Amino acid sequence: MSEAGELETIAAELYSGPPDAFIAARGERAKKTVDPELAAAVRALRKPSVAAWVVNLFAAERVARLGQALQLAAELREAQEDLDAATLSQLGRQRRALTNQLAAEAASLAAAQGARVTDATLEAVRQTISAAFFDPDAAAAVASGRLVRDLEPTTPVDLDAVVGGGPPTPPAAPAPVADEVAARRERRKAEQERRDAEKARERAERSVEKADRDARSARGRLDQLAARIAEVEKELTRLRQDREQAERDAEEADASRAEAADALDEAQDRLDALRTE
Repeated sequence: MSEAGELETIAAELYSGPPDAFIAARGERAKKTVDPELAAAVRALRKPSVAAWVVNLFAAERVARLGQALQLAAELREAQEDLDAATLSQLGRQRRALTNQLAAEAASLAAAQGARVTDATLEAVRQTISAAFFDPDAAAAVASGRLVRDLEPTTPVDLDAVVGGGPPTPPAAPAPVADEVAARRERRKAEQERRDAEKARERAERSVEKADRDARSARGRLDQLAARIAEVEKELTRLRQDREQAERDAEEADASRAEAADALDEAQDRLDALRTE
């Protein structure tokens, strides 16, 4: 094993041990180290904070559990740009719940070793795990099991400052999820098309309802006009009949007047004749 690899192994062992015994364990381990340079590097290891030790203990005791959580976080970072707001919000709630759960498990491991985990320490552990979910460097630092101090989600990570025993090995990149992303995009596209189709159907339904109302209104007006036309035509027929009767009455009156005029002429002629006699 190379000196760097051996230093990482020694550091991981020391950083997962009881923090109160760190100084003594570090000195004892340096004494047992034959290589002077490696021994000096061991003596230079910084004592971890209590929260960092709790995270280191969890990384050492729950390797698979932490690895799965960090792998999931890496996949979510890769895929989050293809997720909609509702899905991101749901994943955020799930991530917070997982952070709280992992922090509680880490605190339980520390308590099982006789350590007292205060609320402040538990919050620092929670913030450190949360930082690992958002930042690949923070994830590498947490997974190394060699944290010197706790992390904050919003603060950039200086690996040399927060990890003892050399830079951590970057976590394996998440497996390509192109097919999953493509499938998710297709689902989002299909969902959008479905929503667009529903909106188009609703608009068409409203158009049909309006056209139906307009048709009923036009049909009602047509019926009213037809009824009015029938009344007018009936009145026109009656007026035409009255006109014909008036024409006949006028003709009879003209004939009677002619007869009366003839009778008047005859009477006048007879009167004139009598006067002459």
